[in-house]
Amino acid sequence: MKEKIKEKIVLALDVEKIDEAKDFVDKLSPYTGTFKVGLQLFTGYGLEIINYILEKNSNFFLDVKLHDIPNTVKKAAENIIQNGASFFNVHCQGGVEMMKAAREGADKKADELNKKHPVILGVTMLTSISQEIMNNEFKIDKNVSNYAIELAKLAKKAGLDGVVASADEVAEIKKRLGDDFKVLCPGIRPLWSLKDDQKRIATPNEAIKRGADYIVIGRAVTKAENPVLAMEKIYEEIENGGVI
Repeated sequence: MKEKIKEKIVLALDVEKIDEAKDFVDKLSPYTGTFKVGLQLFTGYGLEIINYILEKNSNFFLDVKLHDIPNTVKKAAENIIQNGASFFNVHCQGGVEMMKAAREGADKKADELNKKHPVILGVTMLTSISQEIMNNEFKIDKNVSNYAIELAKLAKKAGLDGVVASADEVAEIKKRLGDDFKVLCPGIRPLWSLKDDQKRIATPNEAIKRGADYIVIGRAVTKAENPVLAMEKIYEEIENGGVI
């Protein structure tokens, strides 16, 4: 049971200092299937935190959301794999050719290094984007969840392994694109935590019940007075929910 929960947990290391990130890796490795290294940490400390996670025999997800011309993304994907990632993402709104380029570059480098091909996810709509923002700021006259599902279709067409999407879209994505098409859900908040700046959120149980392969846990743990206790409470919430 606990190992199955661990496989789904992605802990967001969205912290200010490298020592703080290393401390979370040390304390929470027993509970965390994958550590997420995002722009905040990566632009501050680059490969130092990545190498530290690898030294601890833990997995990391490089959450840099590549979005550029196809050739640039292809070369960046090669570098990401060269530096030890087995899991990263790109923006679906970069288009099918860009996503294909990421797939090609990453797989080419993995083959050169005799590594397993990485999991590449397409970012559909950020969970900070509400329906109001979608319609009034972006001037896109579509339902935000429906639009996210259309982007997920493009990701599959491009050969990606899955997408990053809110829990609102998981069930429909699985229905349309298959159970083997992976979905990582950010915006996950335990029953006892604050919502923060996320608009489209869900509890761990809600996301897993809908079919999420991975759930991103962040401030509920990293801002907790006792992060280990907070993670144990999340495990208890999932176990009591009976979704695994």
